[in-house]
Amino acid sequence: MTLHQNGGSSTCVVEQPIELQDVSSYLQKPQEAKEVPSLRISNRASQDDDPVGSLPSPTTQAAEKLERWNQSRTNLCRTFAAFWSFVVMGSNDAAYGALIPYLQEYYSLTFIVISLVFLSPLVGYTASALLNNTIHLKFGQRGVGVLAPICHLIPYIVIAVHPPYPALVVIFMIAGFGNGLADAAWNAWMGNMANPNEVLGFLHAFYGLGAVLAPLIATTMITKGHLPWYTFYYVMISMAFLELCTSATAFWKADGAAFRAANPRTGNGKDNRMKEAVVRLPYARVTWLCAIFFLGYVGIEVALGGWIVKFMLEIRKGGDFASGMTATGFWMGITVGRLVLGFVTPRIGEKLAIAIYLPITMALELIFWLVPQFYVSAVAVALQGFFLGPLFPAAVVAATKLLPRHLHVSAIGFAAAIGGSGAAIFPFAVGAIAQAKGVQVLQPIILALLGAILGVWLCLPKFHKKQE
Repeated sequence: MTLHQNGGSSTCVVEQPIELQDVSSYLQKPQEAKEVPSLRISNRASQDDDPVGSLPSPTTQAAEKLERWNQSRTNLCRTFAAFWSFVVMGSNDAAYGALIPYLQEYYSLTFIVISLVFLSPLVGYTASALLNNTIHLKFGQRGVGVLAPICHLIPYIVIAVHPPYPALVVIFMIAGFGNGLADAAWNAWMGNMANPNEVLGFLHAFYGLGAVLAPLIATTMITKGHLPWYTFYYVMISMAFLELCTSATAFWKADGAAFRAANPRTGNGKDNRMKEAVVRLPYARVTWLCAIFFLGYVGIEVALGGWIVKFMLEIRKGGDFASGMTATGFWMGITVGRLVLGFVTPRIGEKLAIAIYLPITMALELIFWLVPQFYVSAVAVALQGFFLGPLFPAAVVAATKLLPRHLHVSAIGFAAAIGGSGAAIFPFAVGAIAQAKGVQVLQPIILALLGAILGVWLCLPKFHKKQE
């Protein structure tokens, strides 16, 4: 500091070094202010990343922009192609229930032998579980979009010429392979989209739509039109041909290179994706729990839909057309449940939602079993369908939250294919037991399966809400 004299007055002048000191002190304060929030962020991150009691969600990064079903014309076409594929799959699975009484009469078969039409697709589902990931890596979604419809079209053509029953059993294996491929591919694809519960709800609602239409059309053709049972498969041929046209066109550009680019491997593991999903912990735990859940769920769905007509005819003494309509009511309940509860499930969380839906379904199953009235049974089974409907889509969403993206096709494909096996194993088991004890064994078997899949669901680890 210097003092200048100017006519008796003095002036104090602050020189440069002091000014620099003052400026540096002001610069230091923002720097300190910046350090505090960063410290808080790191503390918060360390709390959120605590792995105790939960499995991390490696696919849900905030920076990742989720694909939307309507974000482009291409996605729109692919979405509707997948929807139609599920209509064909639903029609395929639900047709058994309406046709079994007429197949049994046409071929003069016992319960256990006619039940082989449920068991034979197991071979196809198993093959699809093993080959699904390889087909995606080599041919992409294009491979599924071409191969799955062909595996529907060929069996329907053969069935339409009503071959001997052993040929019918063998040809259903090919249909099972087509179902397994399409089921895994389109579930994994839509499970990674924004709003997956709603989108998957619609996807599976179209499965339900096919399952509603197939018994309705088949029953009407046979009971009202007095046509042979196999004429229904003329309808299925046209549906499968349309599926081939739409799926092949929509997914033609989605080849193997595009799939590998969109689903790169994360982490440093050297195992192939299937082995990582099915053998290596912690992800193998999720894969197998989902697979067992799907196995029981699909078994319940197809066993109820497949044997309900026979049950209503023999145990509830219903008429041919009215009994056939109970199957339509069941699948209609599934369709409406997937549409309506698909919007409820994400708001209360998948884990809690399914833990609520299953006990309600068990209560309705008890009413169906213990109240020997035709109309009470028809209403109870339709309401069962309503609460069963959202289970499969919600479980697929749970799998996408618990598994890294590069394992989605492998793990969900494997689990869905194992689930498809439930469509073969449990309806066959019902038929085999019904051979000795009567078709009334359907009800305790369904109740036991509902309790079992509730227990499996509660064993899944906690998962975080998917970020979009």
